[in-house]
Amino acid sequence: MSENGRTPAPEPIGSAVTDQPGDIWDRRVASGLAFLRRRLAGQYEIDDFGFDPELTDRVIHPLLRQLYREWFRTEVSGVENLPATGAGLVVGNHSGTVALDALILSAVLHDHHPARRYLRLLGADIVFRMPVVSELARKTGGTMACNPDAERLMGRGELVGVFPEGFKGVGKLYADRYKLQRFGRGGFVSAALRTGTPIIPVAIVGAEETYPMLADIKPLARLLKLPYFPVTPTFPWLGPLGMVPLPSKWLIEFCPPISTEGMADQADDPLVVFNLADQVRETIQQTLHQLLERRPDPFGP
Repeated sequence: MSENGRTPAPEPIGSAVTDQPGDIWDRRVASGLAFLRRRLAGQYEIDDFGFDPELTDRVIHPLLRQLYREWFRTEVSGVENLPATGAGLVVGNHSGTVALDALILSAVLHDHHPARRYLRLLGADIVFRMPVVSELARKTGGTMACNPDAERLMGRGELVGVFPEGFKGVGKLYADRYKLQRFGRGGFVSAALRTGTPIIPVAIVGAEETYPMLADIKPLARLLKLPYFPVTPTFPWLGPLGMVPLPSKWLIEFCPPISTEGMADQADDPLVVFNLADQVRETIQQTLHQLLERRPDPFGP
């Protein structure tokens, strides 16, 4: 009942309801204030890795959604190759000077998967040594790229994302665009084999053109303790404006899964691990070539 003792009339339902612009904004403001109250009161849940689904859904993904839909005009294919339930290891190419591709991939997968699943990203050590970046990475479901964490996540039936090229991929020059770098020691393959998790290669076209790296000032990178110090067409010449990504056209394709079921006893066999890692790498490389043929103009519609 209302404060004056009368029962308020029920709101109309069905097709008769017409939201006024003011009503929509009132609900958004009320929802935002409720969200802030819960945050300030600590009334939200995180898992043992620090993943905060509410913050991811309410703050991070909406920002990334605008970026990949409006700015990059991203086209997505092959979502049916992702597992509907249970574990999966999503392995992608890495590029772009700034690792936007990992963030965009996590938002794209969540938005396009029928079950709205989350992608738990594995990141390099340096990510978790940076004060603000580390906290955001944890809050959005990330953890360090190590086999114990990867196996624990996959053992719980999560979708895990890894970029085996690491900084070799992100920090390569524009002249080497879409040429996959070495996949390291294949630790991601061992983790998948031990847990019987299918590997889903994913090819990402578009990130290479967002911040085209023309040169790497290595002495400055060493001084600042960074993996590289990029020179792009806009950075450092335009200062902070040089951090605005160029509006390249993105294509993302999830490839058919590679099964690892019943192969746990081969997880420590270097030959098996190498061959499987090479199969994943070759699948991504071939798919990149196919996507590039579909997108002849990096900045086209």
